[in-house]
Amino acid sequence: MKRPLHVGRAMGFAVLTAVSLLFWWRPLASTLGLALTNEAYTHILLILPLSAALIYLDSKDQHSKNLNSKALPIDPPPSPRIGAALLALALLMGGYARWGSGAASDDVRLSLAMFALVTWWIASVVFCSGLRAFRSFLLPLCFLFLLVPVPEVVLSVIVGWLEHGSAWTAALLFRAVGEPVQRNGIFLSLTGLDIEVAKECSSIRSSFLLVIATIVLAHLFLRSWWRNLVLVLIAIPLSIAKNGLRIFVIAELGTHVDPGFLDGRLHHHGGIVFLVIALGAIVVFLAILHRGESRLQLLNASTGG
Repeated sequence: MKRPLHVGRAMGFAVLTAVSLLFWWRPLASTLGLALTNEAYTHILLILPLSAALIYLDSKDQHSKNLNSKALPIDPPPSPRIGAALLALALLMGGYARWGSGAASDDVRLSLAMFALVTWWIASVVFCSGLRAFRSFLLPLCFLFLLVPVPEVVLSVIVGWLEHGSAWTAALLFRAVGEPVQRNGIFLSLTGLDIEVAKECSSIRSSFLLVIATIVLAHLFLRSWWRNLVLVLIAIPLSIAKNGLRIFVIAELGTHVDPGFLDGRLHHHGGIVFLVIALGAIVVFLAILHRGESRLQLLNASTGG
């Protein structure tokens, strides 16, 4: 009896997914085009594969726990009422984004349409497999909301924040090594060198990638929600610090070693180097948090808590 139940749920989910692709194919195509042409949205290409991988790993983990505890697997009941309400909400949002938001800009309409699409996918899980299944895969499913393109007005605020934060961090590093520097917003003045932290130098792509990688690592290696949150919050200032370090290193190399560094490969293609450095710092913090979590688990086990 279990096999037909699983097959029926899979078929129901497949039908609902097919409906979503038919209704939202234009926003999906636009989002894909945006991810392929604009570096601020490159991270979108990673979201579906990562979400699928996390769901697969979480399902394997749950299966292993059931085997170890010798508990019989229980099929979670579907939640058709809640699922249907969420499906209707997603359809209303999608319809409004498509036909009813004429006063909104195209990027806002695209964001709303993609938000509605992800809501439809999550509603499909709830409708076919229930709230218990949704809770079991809470992060991988909510992770899909990163498919929603950030509207230009919000993206401009993020880029400006990264520009000013990077300039401030770089100025701090220059002063730390005794380099005279004057900062005026996103402009830095050194002896014989003026630097502008332009939008192209804000490192928006690597900052998004750093936060996404941190979310995945935290989910894989940490159990408590607050440790996950702490690690992700650490990644936000690190995204600024890595870019400030990049500006500092390139300026120091350009003024003291070879002026070619100021417009060389490290300037234009060196973001991956500093992203790896930031990821290394994240791994260190992850190890500290994981060790504290392991010690707490051992303490609870020894005391019977």
